[in-house]
Amino acid sequence: MRPSARYRDRNMNASLRAADNSYPAAITTRTPVSVIMPVRNEQRHLAEAVGHVLAQEYPAGIEVMLAVGPSRDATHEIAQRLAESDPRVTVMPNPTGDIPAANNLAIKASRYPIVARVDGHCLIPPGYLMQAVRTLQETGADDVGGVMAAEGVTPFQQAVAYAMTSPAGVGNARFHTGGRAGPTDSVYLGVYRRTALEQVGGYDESYQVAEDWEMNHRIREAGGLIWFEPKLRVTYRPRATVAALARQYFHYGRWRRVVSRQHAGTISLRYLAAPLTLLAIIAGLAAGLAGTVVSGLGGLMLGFAVPAAYLAGLGVVTGMAGRKLTAGALVRLPVALLTMHMCWGLGFLTSPRDLIPVSRASIRRLSAAQ
Repeated sequence: MRPSARYRDRNMNASLRAADNSYPAAITTRTPVSVIMPVRNEQRHLAEAVGHVLAQEYPAGIEVMLAVGPSRDATHEIAQRLAESDPRVTVMPNPTGDIPAANNLAIKASRYPIVARVDGHCLIPPGYLMQAVRTLQETGADDVGGVMAAEGVTPFQQAVAYAMTSPAGVGNARFHTGGRAGPTDSVYLGVYRRTALEQVGGYDESYQVAEDWEMNHRIREAGGLIWFEPKLRVTYRPRATVAALARQYFHYGRWRRVVSRQHAGTISLRYLAAPLTLLAIIAGLAAGLAGTVVSGLGGLMLGFAVPAAYLAGLGVVTGMAGRKLTAGALVRLPVALLTMHMCWGLGFLTSPRDLIPVSRASIRRLSAAQ
């Protein structure tokens, strides 16, 4: 696949760096790793996240590239202190604050043949890089990743974590719920061969959400292999408030619709479940209210059957979680599930067509004409 114009210079620079280094093309556990981290407003978890990377027992070199966006907290100061205390850490500004741009900046500044993405609020476990590189070596994959192991601290975070690792919350996505190792559409975070990133031109910077899924889709279109390895479990801290969770899932739904528009055939029932449920609830309420005009209370009750069935389903899921959550988390679980479902659905249904004004196909046509 031909990279778009916006990445052409970046790919040329990366190719020159690759040609100048002395590392063999074959991936082994002696191949050094560049860890890229897009960070913004991460003062709570950044030092811990970087610490988990630097503590990896990996026989080859590790560098950590922190692309720091404009933050409302002390993220930049913490990043600078981390760089001053360990020469393996490099800090660079990301003026836009956008994750895809941060990733591309960090990739461009990094040196090694393996590129591992880690977020500023994620904690990779001991042996993570070793297992990831070994999986790259054994499978021949271009990108490997594992489970987004959501773990909460507060009762609300614990409720969200349960919802994020349950089919009732996120469907059957293996990187949320686990499963067998094997080829997949996308993985959480990802440990990449640099050559695969260069071939597709890196991250599409017009995406604000779903940038990993979209790039992995292009890697697969180019003949690459994405591999899920359940042994790779990364601790993820969920959003701490209802408002933050609502924004997160609204944008998930909104950008999942963008992906489905730009890459035909990528939509599935899992992505449609939330918007269809929201439409069914709205239709049921509308029918119930309209029914009161014709048949009084009976029509209203009939219309409420759909939302009542949905709420009953939330109750069943909550009951099943009774032995796994504290009382405080359990009472918050229906709120977490409702927020995730309805906000994803609303984002998907209201996603504007001009969210990305120019499609990737159009960019490629313009590039070919230059």
